[in-house]
Amino acid sequence: MGFKVAVVGATGNVGREMLNILAERVFPADEVVALASRKSMGSEVSYGDKILKCKTLEHYDFSDVDICLMSAGGEVSKEWSPKIAAKGAVVIDNSSAWRMDPDVPLVVPEVNADAVAGFTKKGIIANPNCSTAQLVVALKPLHDKAKITRVVVATYQSVSGAGKDGMDELDRQTKALYSLQDVETKKFPKRIAFNLIPHIDVFMEDGFTKEEWKMVVETKKILDPKIKLVATCVRVPVFIGHSEAINIEFENPISADEAREILRAAPGVIVIDKHEPGGYVTPHECVGEDATYISRIRTDPTVDNGLVLWCVSDNLRKGAALNAVQIAECLLNRKLIQAKKKAA
Repeated sequence: MGFKVAVVGATGNVGREMLNILAERVFPADEVVALASRKSMGSEVSYGDKILKCKTLEHYDFSDVDICLMSAGGEVSKEWSPKIAAKGAVVIDNSSAWRMDPDVPLVVPEVNADAVAGFTKKGIIANPNCSTAQLVVALKPLHDKAKITRVVVATYQSVSGAGKDGMDELDRQTKALYSLQDVETKKFPKRIAFNLIPHIDVFMEDGFTKEEWKMVVETKKILDPKIKLVATCVRVPVFIGHSEAINIEFENPISADEAREILRAAPGVIVIDKHEPGGYVTPHECVGEDATYISRIRTDPTVDNGLVLWCVSDNLRKGAALNAVQIAECLLNRKLIQAKKKAA
């Protein structure tokens, strides 16, 4: 028999994408349950060619659930993930609630798939921040080759990273500007339409934002604690797709041509890098795609053993929903869990 999978936060952008990807990848589930808050009870969501009606999280019995994909925010996850795990389900959480817990593995399957085995400590596996996920997919094969010492990254993050409210605000403001109406700002601290905002998440005491801090600590946990990293995270008026300009310093020499060949052979990566107009990938082109796309690979002449590259990915997929489903697939492929119905 197949597995029983619950998706918590099924009416949100990422929750809906989780359901799409489970169906697309023909995940071996006999039953998929859509869960949401009480206000969304009865809402309908798509799962392949089926329509699921949302049930309420607080009244659901998880005792026969094998895997729970959690995409309902940090506070909900802090309260519910341990309760769900106590019922014997493995929780794969998309929020920031558990990422830095030493007893919770933080996993990007192309980078540190072996870490999934650590789920037994708390029954929870954490998904990284969307901007971190695509970054470490790009860095891992290069780190294996030449050992990365330092990374400077500037992100250009789409409004879908701020949820449906972020997408709605960009849409609403754009329409208002075209019709010469007043622009109303609710979700973001400044106008996002035809603008850039160098501020994602809350500010910390050192002047960095929490989004920038997440990229630092998560990269260290997933890839290598010795890597030094500094980030500037910027919200841009793009609906879906995060972009990153990445400067990398290595301990050992590595050429742009070597890097190009290494990345072409790396899991989850597609290199499109022609030195001509249009010979690169933009966020628009990565929407709906699973891969992390890398372009503009070149030598950084200002440092010893340096490279510069451009990286784009669908943040709702690799940055969130796809990565969660890939983690679930790792659990199955490594035979780390059994379906409760089969085991009973």
